[in-house]
Amino acid sequence: MPAATPSSSPEFVILRELLEHESAFVSGSVLAEKLGVSRVAVWQQMEKLRGQGFVFEAVRSRGYRLVRRPAGLNAALVVAHLGARARSIRLLCLNEVDSTNDEAARLLAAGRPAPFVVLARRQTRGRGRLGRAWHSADNGNLYSSFAFRPRLAPGRMQTFTLWMGVNICELVANFCQVTPGLKWPNDLLFDGRKAGGMLTEARIDADQIRDLVFGLGLNVNSPASAWPGELARRAISLAEQVKEPLDLNRFTAALIGRVLLAYERFVDGDYLENFADLWHRYDVLRGRAVTLLEGEQRHSGTALGVDDEGALIIRDERGRTRRFRAGDVTLEKGS
Repeated sequence: MPAATPSSSPEFVILRELLEHESAFVSGSVLAEKLGVSRVAVWQQMEKLRGQGFVFEAVRSRGYRLVRRPAGLNAALVVAHLGARARSIRLLCLNEVDSTNDEAARLLAAGRPAPFVVLARRQTRGRGRLGRAWHSADNGNLYSSFAFRPRLAPGRMQTFTLWMGVNICELVANFCQVTPGLKWPNDLLFDGRKAGGMLTEARIDADQIRDLVFGLGLNVNSPASAWPGELARRAISLAEQVKEPLDLNRFTAALIGRVLLAYERFVDGDYLENFADLWHRYDVLRGRAVTLLEGEQRHSGTALGVDDEGALIIRDERGRTRRFRAGDVTLEKGS
């Protein structure tokens, strides 16, 4: 079973102190007192962090100052950026996994306490909705799954992925100062190019959800040259959109905090008054000609948004209004 990074780990304590005093030095004696260890033990922890790509300036009688941090995903740095939020969730950061959703499901089945989040630098069998492959190279993107035990009635979950989607859009808009769009039911887009996808999976016991996994694959820092073949035309990263790389670890911490808050609001049930307005803010289908594939059936018409239960509303060519809870949607050319 992979190890979690707790907020009490020596790495977290050291990084938290250095980040809080980033432009100043923090003495080794202060760090030793915080950790309850010797100065030699502090030095040993600093060497471990150097091995992860951190660079420190050390000056006698003044202490340590953080000069450079790793650009890639780093569990201790994510936890340090989470601050007090780190106490409410356990973080597992893996170099490689078949699928973060599958790993989260395995850990839930094995009895690991929830909530927790699984992060990976690379997925070998990343997947999205309808079993589609998700390109998951180790190139600065975010592959994450959040595990919960909500004990909610299955009927409550119909708007869950959509609600999480609008919260992720709000985070991206605030963090990156760019406005993404949402394509029902689970894609995050910029000008028709896909930047992220969501996948919610649940295990149901009788009349309630026992295990819930919310997966998010988000293209954060991959360069335009990284996309293979056809993906180069259809995919985009946040870094491409904002024209500069993002601080992946700070962004990941902000995302974790936002997802936890959104989940709490969903469970409490106080999200419905904001849901429709937020969805309309980011909806890329509303008012446009679409085709929805439902099994072998094709339904064409104009998308009118979603209802309170998350169903897509389409007005067909005969003027009839229909609602769809599942299906694969494409935009008609020229719409």
